[in-house]
Amino acid sequence: MFGWEYPPVHCGGLGVACQGIVRGLKHHGAAVTLVLPHDSASEDGVSILSTASLGVEGLIAVQTRLHPYDSAETFAARIADQQHADPLSPELYGRDLGEAVERFTASAVDLTKNVPADIVHSHDWMTIGAGVRAARALGKPLVAHVHATELDRTEFHPNAWIFAQELKGLQAADHVLAVSGYTKNLLTREYGIPEDKITVLHNGAFAAPHIDHHVERHDKRHPLVLFLGRLTVQKGVSYFLRAARKIADHRSDVRFVVAGEGYLLPQLIAQSCDMGLADKIIFAGRVTNAEARKLYQKADCFVMPSVSEPFGLVALEAITHGAPVVMSRQSGAAEVIQNSLVVDFWDTDKMADCILTVLREEPLRRAMHSQTPRVLKNLTWERQAGKIMAAYRDVIRINN
Repeated sequence: MFGWEYPPVHCGGLGVACQGIVRGLKHHGAAVTLVLPHDSASEDGVSILSTASLGVEGLIAVQTRLHPYDSAETFAARIADQQHADPLSPELYGRDLGEAVERFTASAVDLTKNVPADIVHSHDWMTIGAGVRAARALGKPLVAHVHATELDRTEFHPNAWIFAQELKGLQAADHVLAVSGYTKNLLTREYGIPEDKITVLHNGAFAAPHIDHHVERHDKRHPLVLFLGRLTVQKGVSYFLRAARKIADHRSDVRFVVAGEGYLLPQLIAQSCDMGLADKIIFAGRVTNAEARKLYQKADCFVMPSVSEPFGLVALEAITHGAPVVMSRQSGAAEVIQNSLVVDFWDTDKMADCILTVLREEPLRRAMHSQTPRVLKNLTWERQAGKIMAAYRDVIRINN
């Protein structure tokens, strides 16, 4: 399995999903050799790269300067900064994003050439090239797992080279797993992947202890509305701020938290100040897993306003920890989290109205919370991994 990130060191939902899948596959008796990128400059990366800490039978670390969610621009900026401390870094690991991905791919394939395997599984675009070449070298089928596409990440203004890498990899794969029907439709419409080559596999959730969410907040002075995620165009944070402004016009007691980091942070802070929200909003920056859990537990409403969200694991995490959810219709999670309120990301009037309704109506919050066990019962990682195992068997049978 070619992964891209893995908890506790991760930037987004892909790492959490990869961890859930690996644990779920082990539950069904699969032995997983996990291949991960590894930056020796990262102390956090060094600390987790052991089979014991990651819970896998085999682990292969591929030396690279690539980071999760890299774009050509972010990679170039980071390499320019690193070059002062390590002038050889660009020569060893690539002078631009394309070269870095090619060197990572070549190293990953070389390091896995003697790994005994029945199937190769790759996650998202940065590892799909390695998956294709490794599958060919080993003579085994490839399953490509799509958690997000370049179209999702760029508001449908893709980097042409990245889009081409995705397309080539998906066409070469024996089978494709899509994290939602939303993503399957996008893959068939925009990438031309045949419907019968794609299986929809929604993400799962890790169990959490029961939380009496409503008793905990009874005496709070300020209702709390939470956004948690990467601060990028894809995540729709600017629409969250527009809805926050409308809410503040109706209720001056509501407070807002934006948790996460990303290239839009300075722009979003300026936007909130221009909107007169400076005394009502906190930009919390990157939060740990423990801090995220506390934020979910304290939130009176969690909002996921994504412009294009293949799934949206944060919505599952929010209901798992007791927070009522308002999410965009343009998200895969809306297909399975029935106990949420769903709006178009651009309709900030409706978004604000839904949030205000959640804050005002205690019976609604209780009803939403009471349905969570039913939703989560159908979305355990063990259950979803069982579906992956079934897909593996079908692909292996067809290719034998």
